[in-house]
Amino acid sequence: MGESSGESSGISRVVEIDGVRLVHDVRGAPEAPPLVLLHALGEDAAHWARIAEPFAEHWRVYAVDLRGHGRSDWPGDYSLELMRDDLRGFLDALDLDRVDLIGHSMGGIVAYLFAQEHPERVRRLVLEDVTVPLPREPIAPVRPEGELAFDWDMVIAIRKQVDTPDPVWWERLDRITAPTLVVAGGSTSHIPQDRVTAWTRRLPDARVVTIPAGHLIHAREPEAFTEVVRSFLHSRR
Repeated sequence: MGESSGESSGISRVVEIDGVRLVHDVRGAPEAPPLVLLHALGEDAAHWARIAEPFAEHWRVYAVDLRGHGRSDWPGDYSLELMRDDLRGFLDALDLDRVDLIGHSMGGIVAYLFAQEHPERVRRLVLEDVTVPLPREPIAPVRPEGELAFDWDMVIAIRKQVDTPDPVWWERLDRITAPTLVVAGGSTSHIPQDRVTAWTRRLPDARVVTIPAGHLIHAREPEAFTEVVRSFLHSRR
């Protein structure tokens, strides 16, 4: 396991899961309860920087670059299930038995797939503007110009799964036992909000809070997002 430090990103470390190197940034006291942050499609751990620091006052915060993103390996083999399994390997490698888990958009899909497969390992779950796993009208992604900080082949593979999710994902949502907070972005988000609030009809213990900031809630309203999520993670319910 290698590491380096940076003033804004905390300490960067590397773990290898089945031959795939995952880079993550870690902040907070080693003895604090663990909190794992999973980014959206095309983003990376750096996108959590503004909220990771305040959360590190009470948690040991791990912000991961998922496979095909940022500093982690781009192995050419991509699926949301592989990312879910990477997360399991990541927690095993760091000896993290049970964690609080926050996922934004694609990272939220990885988070709920993990929570339904390993419910005993998630204490509390936060889904930031994450749609329920139902088919949607596909829109062909357009590759941005220039050098990318993520693998475009990964985008193609993941978008196909998001457009036509495995029906098993929907069927197994009742396996999630963790209290769940759904943070919706409101009418300016590109995700239909009825598909975000629908989580309350599928999960055994879910609540919805809307912060009208669009899809990038934690980036555009970091203080409001931090306050709502921190209150939920601290609550006894």
